[in-house]
Amino acid sequence: MLKKLPGDETRNLVSTTPDTAVVFRPAIVRTPAAVTIAIFIGRLLVGLARLIWRHPVAVAVSAIPVVLGWLYGWRVVLVAVTIPLSVLIPWALFDRESFNAWIGWRLLAFWRLIWVYRRHWHAVMTVSGLARHLQGRDYVPHLIRVRCTSWADLVSVKMLTGQAVTDWADRIEHLAHGFGATSCRVSVARAGRLLLTFPRRDPLAVPLPAIALPATVSVGPLEIGICEDGRPWHLKIHGTHVLVAGATGAGKGSILWSVIRALIPAIWTGVAQVWGLDPKLMELSFGRAIFEGRYAATPEECADLLEEAVSLMQKRAAKFAGVQREHIPTVEDPFILIVVDEVAFLTAYQSDRTLKQRIMAALATLTTQGRAVGFGVLAALQDPRKDVLTIRNLFPDKIALRLDESEQVDMVLGDGARDRGALADHISSVPEEGAGIGYVRLETSPDPIRVRAAYVSDADIRDMAALFETEEAV
Repeated sequence: MLKKLPGDETRNLVSTTPDTAVVFRPAIVRTPAAVTIAIFIGRLLVGLARLIWRHPVAVAVSAIPVVLGWLYGWRVVLVAVTIPLSVLIPWALFDRESFNAWIGWRLLAFWRLIWVYRRHWHAVMTVSGLARHLQGRDYVPHLIRVRCTSWADLVSVKMLTGQAVTDWADRIEHLAHGFGATSCRVSVARAGRLLLTFPRRDPLAVPLPAIALPATVSVGPLEIGICEDGRPWHLKIHGTHVLVAGATGAGKGSILWSVIRALIPAIWTGVAQVWGLDPKLMELSFGRAIFEGRYAATPEECADLLEEAVSLMQKRAAKFAGVQREHIPTVEDPFILIVVDEVAFLTAYQSDRTLKQRIMAALATLTTQGRAVGFGVLAALQDPRKDVLTIRNLFPDKIALRLDESEQVDMVLGDGARDRGALADHISSVPEEGAGIGYVRLETSPDPIRVRAAYVSDADIRDMAALFETEEAV
């Protein structure tokens, strides 16, 4: 058995006895001091150039006073500092948004790069298992840059050669706690580079009241809440199907009613219709007038209404055949959204086998053929298991609200969604803190987006229904 030990020359042979392993010690190549110093100076210059290129504002703020003090004395430095502060302070006080966009977030990014990420980078990478030690050398993923927004740090990272995204996605909890964040999300920026998102605060912590009725007629994308980055959450419903999954009290009704509320002008003008299936008789019954007679509660009524939708869809498909490939909502051919409050009551929990087969066949037909001719399905359920809803893969867009188990996240959003940061099982069960909060995974993007739907109260629903009750009375 041969064993190599670093540190000495090969002449120091320990033993040649047959019973003892022969140990070889490789020779040490001594690098001249001049070469070592040159390498150190070169790395220092490259690092300074990179620092100046990536953080020009922070470097200028730090370097200019030092240079002026060295050349002209402290009085010039005092004047040079006072004049910019007299401009920056009022700017920050009276126009905080533009100040942060130009200066504030850049300075914060520089500070957090030095104090938080650069200072702990090597230790976190090593402990989490993302660094490698091969042939006496340490290989650590490269920290490229840090950008700050109003709510999170966006950290760009270059992976080691041979690493995969799953290597990082499996360690999001290590990364979050290592850098003092509540969570971490991993997304692919480009080949070999990742974008790590570390939230500093939660912009969705405060419940969002019902959004005002739109002033224009539209069938989507509809504004129904806000995204984590502060932008309005626009949900596409025309040309797709949406599945909403969440435990009891997770806020599924907020999404259903926010969508209906955003469609009110389109329903009023006749370019859209909403058909309601309410097997629990608790959610959609508040606004029954909005559905204009297309409302069903019992399993028999739900099966009949779904089959009516299938028949109308097939007639429209025959009408569009060879004429047009995309649906444009009109009064003659309106967009029809079928809202199912608890789809599991009509599928897995339906005791009548005949009704169950009718409902499943109608839903499968609508979700496979309805997109192109202006039919959409918005379904909500509590249990996302495959045996509860066998056609869940026919819904291109999916929303996961609070779920009971971590495995359910991937059941709803697809494999790997939780590893990318969709921690739907960590959403608070307190209604004020977690109701309406969820993660959206769209057909066009594999990365989940954290959102919160606006809360539509019972009073808001009654006011919406009153608009149609008044019309019927007239």
